[in-house]
Amino acid sequence: MKAIVLIIALIAALAGGYLLGTRRPAGPEQAHEQQVAKGQAEAEKKQQYTCGMHPFVIRDEPGLCPVCGMTLVPLKPGATGSQQQAANAPTQAATAPKKWRSPMDPGYIRDAPGKDYMGHDLVPVTEDGSDAGTISIDPVTAQNMGVRTEPVSRRQLVKTIRTVGLMTYEEGRQFSINSKIEGWIEKLFVNQAGQMVKKGQPLMEIYSPELVAAQQEYLLALENSGKLAGNPVAGIAGSADRLLAAARTRLKYWDISPGQIRAIETSGQTTKTLTLFSPHSGVVTMKKALEGMRVMAGEELLQISDISNIWINADIFEYELPWVKVGQTARVELPFAADKVFEGRITYIYPYLNNESRTARARIELVNPGLELKPDMYANVMIDTGMVEGALAIPVNAILSSGKGQTVFVALGDGRFEPRPVKSGVTDDNGYIQILSGLSEGESVVVSAQFMLDSESTLREAVQKMSAPAEQAAGAADHKARKGEANSPPAQKAGTEKLDDLFK
Repeated sequence: MKAIVLIIALIAALAGGYLLGTRRPAGPEQAHEQQVAKGQAEAEKKQQYTCGMHPFVIRDEPGLCPVCGMTLVPLKPGATGSQQQAANAPTQAATAPKKWRSPMDPGYIRDAPGKDYMGHDLVPVTEDGSDAGTISIDPVTAQNMGVRTEPVSRRQLVKTIRTVGLMTYEEGRQFSINSKIEGWIEKLFVNQAGQMVKKGQPLMEIYSPELVAAQQEYLLALENSGKLAGNPVAGIAGSADRLLAAARTRLKYWDISPGQIRAIETSGQTTKTLTLFSPHSGVVTMKKALEGMRVMAGEELLQISDISNIWINADIFEYELPWVKVGQTARVELPFAADKVFEGRITYIYPYLNNESRTARARIELVNPGLELKPDMYANVMIDTGMVEGALAIPVNAILSSGKGQTVFVALGDGRFEPRPVKSGVTDDNGYIQILSGLSEGESVVVSAQFMLDSESTLREAVQKMSAPAEQAAGAADHKARKGEANSPPAQKAGTEKLDDLFK
C-alpha cells in the first residue's frame, strides 16, 4: 500500500514540474503590459537641464544659469553636462598644444615654450593653428549672449580736454613799492587797496632827515662846482664836478626823480618831504602804508599788479598729459557767463605734479582788455588737443584690463574667439582707443559680452593645463616609484608595502 502511494506522489511531482518548466508564448496583452512598464521606467528618469557655457551647472527644472544668466538647455538622457559639451567640441588630444608663438609677432613660432625676442611669454598653439585659449561657441548661444564684434580700423583720434582752472596774476607784472630810506609818511595819495594807479602817479610823501641832508649836500656840491669851474689849477674843477655827480647819484638811488632834482637846482632850497611815484600801472593789491607811520629802509609799503594780462592754471590729469602740448589753443568759459568764450594759448606746462590731486598744471595766458577776468576766479577750460592721424583704433569697451595688462577677444570666424594681449595708447572723445601692438587692421574684436568669454576661456585653459600633463605626471611618478624600489633597502620596502596595505 505504501509503495502505491509513493508511486502516485512521484508521478504528481513529475507532472507539476513539467507544467511549471514550460513557458507560454507572450500574448498581445502581456506585450502591452511590458511596454507600459518600460515607459513608466523611462518616465521615472527625470529630464535635467545644463548650461551651454558652464556644463558643471545641472538642474532638474528649466531656468537660467546662476553663473552667466543664460537659458538652460535640455540634457540628453544618461549624459552629464561635460559629456554633452564634449560631443560638440574637439577632443583634447586634437587640441593639445603642438607649438608656441609670440603674442606680439605671429610669425615667431617655436616648438617649445619660452620667451620671444621681446621678452614676452610664448602662447601655446593647438594642432589646428589656434591658440590653446581659443574657445568655440555655437552661433545661437553667441547670439543669446549678445556677442557683438567690430573691425579694427584706422581713425583720426581727436580729443578735447575739459578741466577747471584758477585765474591768477601774471607773475612778471607784480611789483613791490618800498622805501629805501628811514623816515615818516607825511601824506598818502593811495589810501585803499584795489585802487587803480598809473605809471608816474604820486603815491606818498616821505620826510626823512637823511633826504634833507642829501639835498643840502647836493646844493653845496652844485655851488662849489660853479665857483671852481674857471680855476686855473689843474684837477680842482674836475674834483668839484665829480663831487656834484656823486651827490646827484645818491638822490637817484633813493628814488628821487630827475624832475625833483631839477626843482632843487632851480629853487636852491631843500624840501622837507620828497614824493615817491608809481613805477608801473596796475591795481593796488596790498597796502600797509598809513599816514604818519614810521617806515624803515626796505620795508614794503604797497603791492601793485598789472592785470591787463591774466594767467589760468588748469589741472591736467596724468593720463591726459600725452595730449597736451605748449602752443595749443584753449577756450575759457566763466560759470556765470557761459555764452562768452575767451581764447588763449598754453605757454608752459609745469614739470611736476600735485601729490594730492595727481594733476599737472598747464599755464594759459589770456588778454584781459576790459578787466572782466579777475584773479582767483574759477573757469571752465577746454583744450583743443592735436589730432592723431591714421591711428589703429578699436572701441574702448573691447579691452579687458587687469593688473598685468590688457586683453581683447578676436573673432576668428565659425564661432571661434581668441584672447589676445594688446598695448594701448590714447583715448579720444568718441570712445576709441589707440592700439600700439597686438592687433592688425581688418581683424574683428568683441565689443560686448567679452567678460563671459573671458571666464570661459580661463576655465578651459585651466582644465587643459591640469589634464594635459596627466600622462606625463603619471609616467614620471611610475618611473620614480620603480627607481625608489630599486634603491630602497629591504626593510623600507616592507614598511612601504604594509603602509599601502592599510589603504587598500
